[in-house]
Amino acid sequence: MSAKKILMIVGDFVEDYEAMVPSQMLTMVGHTVHSVCPGKIKGETVKTAIHDFEGDQTYSEKPGHNFILTATFDEIDPKEYDGLVLPGGRAPEYIRLDEKVISIVRHFAENNKPMAAICHGPQVLAAADVLEGKLCTAYPAIKPEVIRAGAKWGEVNENLSNAHVDGNLVTAAAWPGHPEWIRKFLDMLGTEIKL
Repeated sequence: MSAKKILMIVGDFVEDYEAMVPSQMLTMVGHTVHSVCPGKIKGETVKTAIHDFEGDQTYSEKPGHNFILTATFDEIDPKEYDGLVLPGGRAPEYIRLDEKVISIVRHFAENNKPMAAICHGPQVLAAADVLEGKLCTAYPAIKPEVIRAGAKWGEVNENLSNAHVDGNLVTAAAWPGHPEWIRKFLDMLGTEIKL
């Protein structure tokens, strides 16, 4: 396996597990992950939020950690990256308003590079207009937005633990889907894990 260079786009109140766990897992297997946020530089942090499923009508939200950015947003060139990760939480609803974020997502889609989006991350894909005809899932509350963007809805199991693949895109509903979502993204990247 050759090490890949992965871009992760985050913002304040990104979902904690959906940023921390993929960053750590991808790094653990030998890839380089550059976590960036519009308007912030390497070494700064974004605040995270922990979303949990406790039997309410929707997820609960608690303060998370400070997630350290490993690259400067204004300095990145998407051509230098092999894969893209879009975590969920609250960040996607406003980072999708940034034109450079949209341009980056379109670069990955147009060049058929691996993309992984989870929870509310597909809001960024919808804003970039790259979901037409794709099988995609997300946190169920944004199903109407994903369908309006032209995607085919990938059903979510009762534990929110499944993931769907369509071409260069893997999506999942929430962090309980990490085992399947990350495994499928690693497959897309050509990562071999020897046990």
